[in-house]
Amino acid sequence: MLLASWNVNGLRSCLKSGFAAGFESIKPDALCLQEIRLSEIPAIEDALRCVDLPPHRAWHPSTARKGYSGTAVFSNVEPLSVSRGFGGGLSDALPDTEGRALTFEYPSFYLVNVYSPNAQDGLRRIDYRMAWEDGLRAYVKRLDQSKPVAICGDLNVAHNEIDLARPSANRGNKGFSDEERGKLTELLSSGFADTYRRAHPDEKGAYTWWSHMANARARNIGWRLDYFLVSERLWERVAETYIYKDITGSDHCPVGIVLNAG
Repeated sequence: MLLASWNVNGLRSCLKSGFAAGFESIKPDALCLQEIRLSEIPAIEDALRCVDLPPHRAWHPSTARKGYSGTAVFSNVEPLSVSRGFGGGLSDALPDTEGRALTFEYPSFYLVNVYSPNAQDGLRRIDYRMAWEDGLRAYVKRLDQSKPVAICGDLNVAHNEIDLARPSANRGNKGFSDEERGKLTELLSSGFADTYRRAHPDEKGAYTWWSHMANARARNIGWRLDYFLVSERLWERVAETYIYKDITGSDHCPVGIVLNAG
């Protein structure tokens, strides 16, 4: 089963600049999107009429404000269940109003599509980001008690120095702060594997996001912000890992994994 994930940085914009060609070149069995930026389901369905996407689909649009955040999943395999958020919210006191988590349950694993909050300049939103991280970790650990989990999406953090082109210049900034990196370490240490880095431990220049400034993508001055993480017991089923760096349409490129039948 080929699973793919893509932060489209606005679905309507991506549809005009390469989404269909990118999807056709991958042809995944399940496609997870982040930052769709559409808050009304009829608008999402209308925008996607030109693309022959897998039939089983679900959306988690942001209710916080229009044109912001949002996730979607499309699947050739009918899910047993679909869940939004982390089972009701990020925590008892912090509901998920930004459409940042969407889960498809399959017979042998859960697929959790996430769009992690940006900590913002000066780490202005770091407290919310930390609450998100704690909520995500608790949620996937709970799921993992019944069956293994594949987590994908834009995690908005470069975990280690190898995961961005200019670590020294960005140390402590959003996406490369000690707080965000530490939370990803906690998640991995709780029983999950970073599939691409596990398969390619020393590969440099493996990035999934590039700034629009200074011709960064052509020069490969980027960050690896998009991931597939899997439960350790699911790792043995990961046959391939991909970064589709040549697919354009967004400031992010898609990532993917192939899971063998289990």
